[in-house]
Formats: sequence, C-alpha cells, structure tokens
Amino acid sequence: MSTDLTSIKPVLPGSTVGILGSGQLGRMLAFVAKRMGYTVVVFSDQQDSPAGQVADLELVGSYNDEALLRKFGEACDVITYEFENIPSNSCRILEEFAPVRPNPEAIFLTQNRARERELLTGLGIPVAPYHHIAEEKDIASLPADFTFPAILKAASFGYDGKGQQAVSSRADLDESWNALGQVECVLEERLQFAKEFSIVVARAVDGSIVTYGPIENHHEKHILDLSFYPSEIAAEVSELASDYAKQIAEKLGVLGVITIEFFLMKNNSPIVNEIAPRPHNSGHLTIEGFRASQFEQQLRGVCGLPLGSVESLTPVAMVNLLGELWNDDGDLTTAHVFQHPKAFLHLYGKTEPRSGRKMGHLTVVASDLTEAKSTALQLRDAMSCARS
Repeated sequence: MSTDLTSIKPVLPGSTVGILGSGQLGRMLAFVAKRMGYTVVVFSDQQDSPAGQVADLELVGSYNDEALLRKFGEACDVITYEFENIPSNSCRILEEFAPVRPNPEAIFLTQNRARERELLTGLGIPVAPYHHIAEEKDIASLPADFTFPAILKAASFGYDGKGQQAVSSRADLDESWNALGQVECVLEERLQFAKEFSIVVARAVDGSIVTYGPIENHHEKHILDLSFYPSEIAAEVSELASDYAKQIAEKLGVLGVITIEFFLMKNNSPIVNEIAPRPHNSGHLTIEGFRASQFEQQLRGVCGLPLGSVESLTPVAMVNLLGELWNDDGDLTTAHVFQHPKAFLHLYGKTEPRSGRKMGHLTVVASDLTEAKSTALQLRDAMSCARS
C-alpha cells in the first residue's frame, strides 16, 4: 500500500475538492476548504445535508450510481471522504478522474472489522482477543479457551454501539448471531479497561507524520460524550500509542488524517479498539485547542500540501450535543453559551433532533483542564429543552 509520494503535485487553492459523504465531518472540512480558497463539491445520499449546506455543489444519489459518480469525479481535482462506509469499488471508479485520498485500499481494509484486525495483528499491534465468524461453522470452531463475556460485532457498518450484541456465554452465541442477521461478525472478549483515548494522525505527501493526542474520551451508551486534552495518560503510554498510530498510517499509505481509538488497560498498556480512516469526533476539539485543526490537516494532506502545526494552544474540552437536548418543537437553549467568552458552539444544520443523534458539539477552552471540563458540562446541562 505504499504511495509514490515524489510524483504527487500539490492541489492548490482555486482547485475543486470533492467530499464523499455529507455529514458533520464533511461540513467542517468544507468550512476549512472554503476558507482556504477551494471550491467544494459534495456527494450526498440526502438533499440539504450538513456538508451540502456549505458546499458549492451537492450531488445527491446512491453511492452505487456509476453515472453520478462519474459526474462527481469529473468535477473534482482531488477527492476525500468523511466516513468509511462507502463502497470501495465506487472509490476505485472515482480514481479514473481524480486522486482519492486516503486511498481506496485503506477504506477497504478499515471498513471491515475482520480485515482491520488482520492488519493490526500482522503489524504486531495488540487488539482484544477475537474470533472471526463469517458463517455458522465458524461458531463451532470457536476455541475452547475463548473467554466470556464477549461482544459480537458486525464486521461492517457499525458505529456508536450499533450492530453489536453482548454475549454472556458460549451458549448464547447462536442467539446473538441470529439477532444480528447472521452477518459476518467479529467476536471479541470484553476487556476490563481503565480509560479510552484516541490518537489523530496526519500524514503528508513528503512522508512526514504529526499526531494529536492522546485525547481522552468518555462515552455514554456507546456514544462519545466528552473529550479533553491534555489527557491524564502517562507519557510512556502516549509515546507507545503514537508509535502504533504512525505504523498504521504508514502501512495504509494514508495521505490526510486517520484516527486510532485505544483502550488503556489496567496494567497501563494500550490496545487498539478501532481505526477510522478520517477525522474523528474526538478531534473536534482541535479546532479551538490547536494551531491547526484535524480538518485543516485533512485538507493539507489530501491536497499534497505541507502539514500544519499540532501545537496545543490551551487546555480544551468538548461535549457532544445529542438530539435529546431539543424539545419537540426543535428548540434548544443557547443564549447563555454566548455569554461565556471561551465557549464555542458548533451546530450541524440537522433538522430532526432524534435521541442519540449528534446535532452539534460545544467546546470550551480554559487555563485549567478541570475548569474546561466542568464548564463544558455545565453549559450543556443548561442548554436542555428536554421533551415533555
């Protein structure tokens, strides 16, 4: 998966950047691209999407629509994506028209948990003990020493805890697999970890790599709730995790941004949970907390430009704003946020605030991390227009 970096010419402002996918990650990338003088074209599966609201042009249709893909490709000088659940064959079609970065092989490997686990174990990077289940006979071949409780995860199209089943014992495995529709899965031992964190990696055309993190993450009901930096993770753990993340980015030949999610075990060892070949929810705090954001790095990387600085400017905390904060009339209390000079509100332009849906985020910077975290949580609590 190596890339001939020396042959790549920069895609400069004035050119057109295409974004596959049209959610909030694409929206924030489009904001940066527009600021830097690029034209933005978004390929979306829905009209008036968060990214489409910002883009110069939004093409709406199926990711399998070859005619529309070709129209999109013809309009672009370089193409990237904001989520990985895009048919890899569609990305290969687009390569006929413009560079696709990160490359389609990186998408192919990371959009499937089984292929992802094989990649990581091949690199000698630790993951949770797992067993690949592609068909019924794979359940029967489960090793006798496999430890329960475990989690059965659909190999593809899972996020925020979706596509998962808790499995308390070997006897429950058939039922859990049936509940997921007998799709390809990975069965993982349930780990007793101490913390969760992420490393955001940017890799450039000259082979240089920079990292943000570790960014410490707290989840509620499998959805990211709070992220903050600097983390409370030991320096030696940070160094090892960053080394793992760089190895992964280099192996995949990434140009742009990739994010590695980690578990920190109780013995202080980091274990990779998941790879996201794109900017990440936890990295939203880089917008206000760092010299250059993850989205600027993504743009620089895919356009063949030198990377920006990852200098930390201030302690920073970010909280997600989920749909349950809104009431049935679509109201959200925000006036108090603007009275706080170090709070930054980001709303994603979504019109249907459903429970568990990421509608926006709130970032707070402060001279002290404890203050940043507590202020972010307090401001969010006061935003609620909870449904009756």
